[in-house]
Amino acid sequence: MGCVHGKCCGRYPQSPDGTNRREELRGNGIQVLADRSLDIVDVPSHKLRLEYSVLSQRGYYPEAPDKENQDSYCIKTQLQGNPNVHFFGVFDGHGLNGTQCSKFVKNRLVEILSEDPTLLEDPVKAYNSAFLTTNEELHNNNDIDDSMSGTTAITVLVVGDMLYVANVGDSRAVLAVKEGNKVVAEDLSLDQTPFRKDECERVKLCGARVLSVDQVEGLKDPGIQTWGDEETEGGDPPRLWVQNGTYPGTAFTRSVGDSMAEKIGVVAVPEVSAVHLTSANPFFVVASDGVFEFISSQTVVDMVSRYSDPRDACATIAGDAYKLWLENENRTDDITIIIVHIKELSNLVGSANVDGSQSNTRSDALSVEKGGSEIFFTPSGSEVCHSIRSDFSESLGHQHLMSIHESPATVPEEQLSAP
Repeated sequence: MGCVHGKCCGRYPQSPDGTNRREELRGNGIQVLADRSLDIVDVPSHKLRLEYSVLSQRGYYPEAPDKENQDSYCIKTQLQGNPNVHFFGVFDGHGLNGTQCSKFVKNRLVEILSEDPTLLEDPVKAYNSAFLTTNEELHNNNDIDDSMSGTTAITVLVVGDMLYVANVGDSRAVLAVKEGNKVVAEDLSLDQTPFRKDECERVKLCGARVLSVDQVEGLKDPGIQTWGDEETEGGDPPRLWVQNGTYPGTAFTRSVGDSMAEKIGVVAVPEVSAVHLTSANPFFVVASDGVFEFISSQTVVDMVSRYSDPRDACATIAGDAYKLWLENENRTDDITIIIVHIKELSNLVGSANVDGSQSNTRSDALSVEKGGSEIFFTPSGSEVCHSIRSDFSESLGHQHLMSIHESPATVPEEQLSAP
């Protein structure tokens, strides 16, 4: 779900990596015939192998058949030259300059992380710094007007046998967990939308009006501040509006860019979770809301489990998502999905520590102080005026989720002002 005006069209459609891809009209929409590749990278410190594939398909808009794909993705292996640190991210742009925003953020965010000497020492702090710095640089970029454009971001940083997941917006990361004969979906992020009570309250404290389009247009009582859930009310979701105005109309509560919406609480501060991988985790998925709008996390995990090759799973999920969009609406969203299979390497004699040095014993990915069964990170260096705790770990309900940072309710006024 993007801005109320939808995603905007462009003349020359390209894939997120900048290359042109062959397309043809099929049925009611444009189907991308993207080259599919299977890539492999090892994590020597924990004798793991990651086999991954990505697929990004532009949406179909009947009134703008040549609109460009505003989704971008970034896969960067061996950050800082470290063979045990790998990055996977999906960026869902929106607004007139959404493509420019998503491409800027996908490039700059990983560059900042790669240059941060504290990345391995404190990934959560590094993530927060990278998101806020990227957001500020986008605001100050004279070539991109982000006043009413921006991007969501869902990223996974693999550090040894740890996953650090940073989320801004309503895209999603999902981990597969083997439980007996079942493979269960474990959400590693929660969509940041006004459907979440904590996020709704946070943006209201920042001055946002939270109303559906029907409420804004007077078709429904604006005094009713309950919207059910995304499954029942997804067609007319609650959105954010300035006081005495009918903009920006965002259906998400956090993003990178969107300097106008930032004045009413749409911030770029990520929610960061950490999870320790075990042999019960066969794969994880990182995808835009073009996938999850009509397909649940569990259904995605079930579909991936049917295929040994992630390329086939990517194609099937994207195809089903595309069809479901057209069954429910007269358009589709852009669809981007990364699937990463996690396999153990039993034939490695020695192993490397996370810092790249060699070791003959299994080492912890990072030294993390445990408080009970959970760890809670609070981003350092970011002031908050109020703090509303999002009880993320409890709502996920899986013991193996180790951490989520506490999200700020508001940010200082100087951080909210548009450039």
